[in-house]
Amino acid sequence: MGSSFNERFDQHGAWRRAFAQQLKRLGQWMGAHDLMDAAVGERLQRLEEQVRSDKVTVAFVGEFSRGKSELINAIFFAGYGRRIMPASAGRTTMCPTELGYEGGTAPSLRLLPIETRMQPLGLAEWRLKPDLWVDVALDMDDPAQMAQALEKVSEVRRVSVDEARALGFWSDEAGDENPRQDAGGMVSVPMWRHAVINFPHPLLRQGLVILDTPGLNAVGVEPELTINLIAQAHAVVFLLGADTGVTRSDLAIWRDHLGGAEDASDARLVVLNKIDTLWDQLNSPAQVQAQLERQRHTVAEVLGVPLGQVVAVSAQKGLVAKINCDDDLLEASGLPQLEVALGTGIMGRRQSILRAAVASGVAGLRNEARRVINIRRRDLDDQMLELRSLRGKNASVIDAMRGRIEQEQQEFEACTARIQAVRAVHLKMLRELFHQLGPRALKAQLAPLTEALESSGLKLGVRKAYGETFASVRAAMEAAQATGGEIQAMLGGTFRQLNTEFGFSLQVPAAAQLSAYVREIAFIEQRHLQYVGMGNVLRLARPEFTQRLLRALGLRLRTVFEAAANELEMWSKTATAQLDAQLRERKRSFERRIEAVNRIRQAASGLVERIAEIEAAEENLAELELRLSELTDELVQQPGVEEDLPVPDIPETAPQPLTPA
Repeated sequence: MGSSFNERFDQHGAWRRAFAQQLKRLGQWMGAHDLMDAAVGERLQRLEEQVRSDKVTVAFVGEFSRGKSELINAIFFAGYGRRIMPASAGRTTMCPTELGYEGGTAPSLRLLPIETRMQPLGLAEWRLKPDLWVDVALDMDDPAQMAQALEKVSEVRRVSVDEARALGFWSDEAGDENPRQDAGGMVSVPMWRHAVINFPHPLLRQGLVILDTPGLNAVGVEPELTINLIAQAHAVVFLLGADTGVTRSDLAIWRDHLGGAEDASDARLVVLNKIDTLWDQLNSPAQVQAQLERQRHTVAEVLGVPLGQVVAVSAQKGLVAKINCDDDLLEASGLPQLEVALGTGIMGRRQSILRAAVASGVAGLRNEARRVINIRRRDLDDQMLELRSLRGKNASVIDAMRGRIEQEQQEFEACTARIQAVRAVHLKMLRELFHQLGPRALKAQLAPLTEALESSGLKLGVRKAYGETFASVRAAMEAAQATGGEIQAMLGGTFRQLNTEFGFSLQVPAAAQLSAYVREIAFIEQRHLQYVGMGNVLRLARPEFTQRLLRALGLRLRTVFEAAANELEMWSKTATAQLDAQLRERKRSFERRIEAVNRIRQAASGLVERIAEIEAAEENLAELELRLSELTDELVQQPGVEEDLPVPDIPETAPQPLTPA
């Protein structure tokens, strides 16, 4: 049996901390040896921040009463000796609930009132208004108090049908799918729209974020939940009932909110929960096992996922087994196999992605530092040739050498005006690029969709407007890619001229590639077509729903645009930083050459001393380059969590149930 998710995540956290410390040491070393310019410093800072703040989000999704909260208790909170998340018969988690940890903030449960649905603001905007949330303190030394406080995510309120309709929980056309009315005509709706739990669990401290979602009805009326939170989760655990398999409502969640079979990546696990309901005295363990295997095969076929991604468990028995230290019951629950699948699949994949980003960033740092070292080495070689040519020469020859260096210096200074002109053109093109990816441009591209959704009555033509809008959004990203290519071509021509005239070694980096962002836009478009389809035509007739949909889409697309703009900005800084570095080193070189000639002119021993200094400096550069390689190799090759492990195929033999008493 491999490592559990908890063990793998703990190893991942240790790797991130060690990497951040080594990265800090590299930055201090580069600063001490004057190898740190503004661009390199920013690259170091971004890389360290990326590693330190890396989050891994696991979303638990499924219809009501599938055992999502109980599974979270079993995997993450069994060490408290009791349930922490509410998990009892019937509907428990009534609102989307995020569990994470924010340093410097006291443990608490923050609740957003359901009435905020009456206003057009999205969840991301409500997060910026902390005073409007209800804050409940959590006592970490009292598990009973924590469990009681977290019961609030199960709270409901009784409202009239009109209010339920305004909140998005009632549709006159939905029929039996609406909440059940009591004798007074009132219906139950969630008390809260969203819950955020700040909890100093060891795994949450290290960047794990758990998303516990309610059932189909609540998921469907909150577009931001599927467009942003679930869609951006690193892994999705989709729960079904082992006794029911895939029901109609389960299939609706899978197709409408998880992308369906065509998007069933290996970052998704399907969990057949409550296998203990099949353990009875009328069936032998072999018969139970055969029944589970049939369910697994059927579920895999219906959802279009590999059989290895369908796991049969009993979250309740797994929790009981962990609390009571019952190894036999734990094995029978199937929970260890699920934890291994989560650990090897999610953490192995997440660390592989992060290490690839780290390797690319460290390679860029090493190249920038080596470029500075090579500039210094070339300048030393030029000085050595000059000084050796002065051996045995008289004062007039030395004066002539000084005059030639000063003339070169003047010619070099004269080129700075041309460089400034290039900078001006570069900045102008960069401003145009940022405008293409700015919030105003995005708002203009979303205008046709906004107009179509805000029109009165049924929006039968909104699907066409949706497609045209996303075509415009993709075109904007492709235009930004083209502008980035123009900037690269312009800098390339300038750099070649400077290399020819002044012996620089400037190289324009390969153009920033935005194809990943174009794919992300296409993913967003395809993933959420159901919101503008016939199935949502009645919801789209409600202004509050369309406003939430527009805000959620706008926020997600703005995040993509900002990420692309940041990548282009970093590319631009990398390209121009080497120009700044070579200009700076060339100025220093002129100063050192004139100083050396002056010393030789004043004393006969000056030539020998200066040659010895240059030889020592060349040896120092060789040591610097060797140490740079050692430090960067340590970062890239640092051992971490086992890498590139595949998601283990769940064995054809299901966990053996305990023999019923």
